[in-house]
Formats: sequence, C-alpha cells, structure tokens
Amino acid sequence: MSAPPSQVCTFTLHERLFALDVAGVRSVLPWQPVRRVPRAPEMIEGLMNLRGEIVMAVDLRVALGLPKREADARPMSVVVASAGGLVGLLVDRVGDVEEPDPESWEPITALPVQRDQALIAGAFKTPEGLVLLLDSAALVALCS
Repeated sequence: MSAPPSQVCTFTLHERLFALDVAGVRSVLPWQPVRRVPRAPEMIEGLMNLRGEIVMAVDLRVALGLPKREADARPMSVVVASAGGLVGLLVDRVGDVEEPDPESWEPITALPVQRDQALIAGAFKTPEGLVLLLDSAALVALCS
C-alpha cells in the first residue's frame, strides 16, 4: 500500500498500537464465546456466532507472534470481510476510528521476513507512539 487510508480503526495488542483500514472493517464486537475447532492451527481461536452467521475467530496475538493473553481475558473482535466471508480478528481493546495525518504516514519497505512485510502495510506517527497499519487481507490469508 503506497498511500495511507483516510480512516483507520485502531486497537491494541499486548499494549502495542495497531490499525486497520476502515474500508475493510464490517463491525466491532465485545467478547463472545468461541468454540474451539479440533486440529485447527493455534492462531485460529475457533468459531463464533455473528448474528446467525458462523465466523472464524483469529487470535491476532498468536498470528503476530505476540505473547498469548491471560486465560481469563476477554478479547474484542474486529470483523473484517475476506474472500471467504467474514473473519473475526481478536484484539485486546478497540480504540477509535481516526483520520490519520497523511504527512505522518510511512510505508514499510523492507522487513526481515517476507511474510511479515505483507502483513504490515505501513505506520503512522502519533503522539501516543507508532501505529502499525495491518493488511486485513494478508492477515486472513495467513490463516488459510
């Protein structure tokens, strides 16, 4: 992604700031029970019921190599659209919809691991710190 999105949905994982392009976000949900799927990869937390539709729940902490959350923690879901349907991305806390300053945008040009480069589209500099913009399509593809 060479140009920044005009609006982003911010969230935290392990006290780090992240964002997704609002164009791909369908809804934000409080914690809901998730049914574990036998033999699913560790990053697939399971399945959840989203208003009658069964949605895969992906633990973004695991997908991004961050420490697992406490067993009693209740993550929120950022639901994104994918080619295969909706996917719930489990995050610690959801922030706000923001309109980042395009001047603060920095594309990511090189990361040590090619897979990681596809996941991170760029970064915004904010007073709170650096906000990494994740590519929701690349995240969902990682789980396929």
